[in-house]
Amino acid sequence: MKSINLAEKLACFSTHWDPHVVSDYNDNDVMVVKFIGEYPFHKHDTTDDFFYVLEGEMQIDIEGGPSHTVKAGELFVVPKGVVHRPRAENEVKVLLIEPKGEPNSGDSGHEAAPKTRI
Repeated sequence: MKSINLAEKLACFSTHWDPHVVSDYNDNDVMVVKFIGEYPFHKHDTTDDFFYVLEGEMQIDIEGGPSHTVKAGELFVVPKGVVHRPRAENEVKVLLIEPKGEPNSGDSGHEAAPKTRI
């Protein structure tokens, strides 16, 4: 048991769309990620998608629905089975929580990130 400084963890890498595991929570990976631009539309059939914005601002586009702006200090949960894509005009720093082994790419056909532990 120890505290984890997320700013220090985020300073360890400069890549985008490359989530890094910082802790375990039950059967979930707690991760930090930086991104800019847009990720492909995708869905997760068996799990919700959890985003908590630490710094910056992002949009979650919902296929066939409205886009949602998520700002620093806000979280957004995409229910399982909903087609979506995260995007950001400027770099955003985000905390993610996903079940261990869940590919961040969902069904997009995009290669899943390896989820390196830092």
